[in-house]
Amino acid sequence: MSSALVVGYDPQAMPGVDGQALRAALDGALSRFGEHGIDAAMVLVVFDESAESTLVTSLTKQPWDVVVVGGGIRKTEQLLPLFEQIVNLIRRHAPQAAIAFNTSGGDSVEAAQRWL
Repeated sequence: MSSALVVGYDPQAMPGVDGQALRAALDGALSRFGEHGIDAAMVLVVFDESAESTLVTSLTKQPWDVVVVGGGIRKTEQLLPLFEQIVNLIRRHAPQAAIAFNTSGGDSVEAAQRWL
C-alpha cells in the first residue's frame, strides 16, 4: 500500500477562521486517501519554534512515498520561510518521498496520486 503524509497549517492557529470547521474538512479530506488504497496521515504545523520538531517526528515515523504540502502554507506570503523550512526538512528526513502540492485540502489525494 502506498503512503502519503499531508502537511498543513494548523487551523486553530489561523485568526478569523473557524478552526473546528476547517479541521473537520481536513479530516474528511484525509479519509478519502483510504478510499484510494493509500495509507495517509496528516501533520498540522504552526509558524513557531515547534514546527521543525513536529514535522521531523512525522517525516521519520515511516518511509513515506509522497509528502503533500498544503496550499495554505504555500500561498500565504507571510509563511514563505515556513514553506522553505518544510521543503528542506522533507528533503533531509524523507529523501525517498516525492513532494506534491495541493491547491486546497480537497484535492490532496489527486496531488499525491500524481506521484504514486
